[in-house]
Parts: sequence; structure tokens; C-alpha cells
Amino acid sequence: MLLIEPISTLELVLKGLFVGVIASAPTGPVGVLCIQRTLRKGMKYGLVTGLGAALSDLFYALITGFGMTFVTDFVQTPANRFIMQLIGSAMLLLFGLYMFRSDPRKAIRPASTEKGTLFHNFITAFLITLSNPLIIFLFVALFARFALFVSNDPFSLIVGYLSMVAGAMLWWFGLSYVINKVRNNFSIRYIRILNMTIGGIIILASLVGFTFTIFGLHNIFY
Repeated sequence: MLLIEPISTLELVLKGLFVGVIASAPTGPVGVLCIQRTLRKGMKYGLVTGLGAALSDLFYALITGFGMTFVTDFVQTPANRFIMQLIGSAMLLLFGLYMFRSDPRKAIRPASTEKGTLFHNFITAFLITLSNPLIIFLFVALFARFALFVSNDPFSLIVGYLSMVAGAMLWWFGLSYVINKVRNNFSIRYIRILNMTIGGIIILASLVGFTFTIFGLHNIFY
């Protein structure tokens, strides 16, 4: 994974974790499915649902990363980099607004009364997430905002993508754990609050990105 300017492994890991969390956090069909399975079947079923979604997201992240290698020369120019980061921030802003206004009830699917195997729960989540290629646009926004592009450096590439998966799994573990703890008092209203919270955080991050880019504080923000 190539960054416009060399950064430490720690920075690469932190950025990868952040991208993984943001890519997984929206409670769309798979997020609601994870919640439903945790409530009805238990935490481990929620976790394997999240794992399926995380690996499907990794697939799209790889496609996005390798597909964006053609812009690496383009963004070496400060003016071009400025434009790319503004575009990335704008896309994140739109995504945050969408999340803030989204209705989780539209994502609810009839829940199966059968638990099924862990593998079945994993593969169904993987396929549901894979069926939504629009996730690529979110990765494009995140990669552009944080200047993350793949390169021929195997170590950086592995660290970057594994960090994204780790970030995704941190989110799914946290979500499954919390839902499992409040299962007796859970209601759809909490999903709406979660969507508004996530959307608000993404909106704030995008506005901070705009500010830092416009005022040239690149090294601080990314």
C-alpha cells in the first residue's frame, strides 16, 4: 500500500483500522442481519456474520486499491492531491448524510427460525455484502481522503489490508457484544440512534477533512 508520503507502520495501521471501522459501521442489510442473529442465535453467530461481511469488504477494498494505482502519479502534484482530498471529503459528507437519514426498518429481513451452521451464517453474510458493489464508492472516498493506494511493497500492502480487516472485526465484535448484553431491552429505535451517531461522526470527519485540506494542514490530518 503506497501512501503519497512515507509514513510509519503505526500510522498505516491506524489508518487501516479507521477505514475498516468506517466501511463496516453503517447498519445496512448486513448490519441489521448481524443484530438480528445476535439477538436470536447468540453472539458467535453475530460475529461470523460480521466476519463474512469483513472479508467481502476486503475483496472490494482490494479491487478499489489496485484500481486506483493509476492515480498515484497524478496525486504526487500538490494541486492534484488537494483536489482528490476535497473529492474524498465530499463523498464522505454525502455518505454521512445518507447514514444520518437512513431508516433501518427498510433493511430488516424476515429472520429464520433455524440457527444453521456457523459456516452457513458466514457465507450468507459474505454473499449479501458481495451483492452490493456500491461499497466501492465508499472505499474510493476513504482511499482518496487518506491518500491510500496500493503499490508493489508487499509489507505495506499486507499491513494496510490486514489493518482494515482488523478494524472491521473490531466493529463487528463491539456491535455483537453490545447487542448481546442488551438483548432483553433492545428495540429498533436503537438502530436508528446508531445510524444517526455513525452518520454524525462521518459528517464531522468529512468537515474536518475539508478544513484541514483547505488550510493545508495535510500532515496533521492524514
